Amino acid sequence: MPRLDEIQLRDPFVVVEDDHYYLFGSTDPDIWRADGIGFDAYRGTAPGVMDTFDGPFEVFRPPAGFWSRTNFWAPEVHVWQGRHYLFATFRPVAGRRGTAVLRSAGGLLGPYEPWSPGPVTPAGWECLDGTLHVDPDGMPWLVFCHEWQQVGDGTVEAMRLAPDLRAAASEPTTLFSASQAPWAAPLAGRAPGSYVTDGPFVFRNAAGALRCLWSSFGPDGAYRIGEAASSGGVLGPWTQAEQPLFTADGGHGMLFDGPGGARYLAVHSPNATPHERAIFVAVREDGDGALHATGDVVR
Repeated sequence: MPRLDEIQLRDPFVVVEDDHYYLFGSTDPDIWRADGIGFDAYRGTAPGVMDTFDGPFEVFRPPAGFWSRTNFWAPEVHVWQGRHYLFATFRPVAGRRGTAVLRSAGGLLGPYEPWSPGPVTPAGWECLDGTLHVDPDGMPWLVFCHEWQQVGDGTVEAMRLAPDLRAAASEPTTLFSASQAPWAAPLAGRAPGSYVTDGPFVFRNAAGALRCLWSSFGPDGAYRIGEAASSGGVLGPWTQAEQPLFTADGGHGMLFDGPGGARYLAVHSPNATPHERAIFVAVREDGDGALHATGDVVR
């Protein structure tokens, strides 16, 4: 029964089902250079427990002839029309990295099988970290990052998905670029104007306003999480918070509700392989609906 601090995992994503906490993430020992193994998940040992887990459970292993061998990153599980779908980043054997969709042949723990024929992100773009957003009309959208490695100043994009989630249903629209955030800084030692966007997570605050968590780097080189706010729907316009939400060399955050209704930010920290671990940081909203960490951390 491993504890959080014993599980090497990046890009944590928590699903609460049947009063249990299920932890997904990038679980390969070397997600950067080695061939991909797959994705594992962990389940809290009892209802309401979120620091000790059963597992790992194998939720995805690539089938023979799978179109990707590397960069198995950032799995997120969402329920759509009564089925569990897993959105994750892969690099095709031939082509550019992007977000693809898998579907469970069973329940939350899978096994998940390829559903989209490849990435649903644009074929000519380097993309990662797609997340599902459902608009007030019940239409699915993919919110994802267009990588700084291709465009310099990384962006967060949105495009509609087909109702079966197997393909795009619109061209992408840029929501914002990394350099628009006052707290973000260009990457040291890279070409001028190189700004990272990672890990968007779209949610509504208590007042129903649309918000987006996303990650980049600060002037000290540490990985951070910021918050953007939309004054409309998913297409914005979006404005950036002046200060980051999380600064302790951790990123790729998402929100979930813990015991008693407390809200937690799931993040990996530090941002260094093989030392990354998931931690859960309690957060609260201020009077303007923005998030702040309370200082309580589960690790």
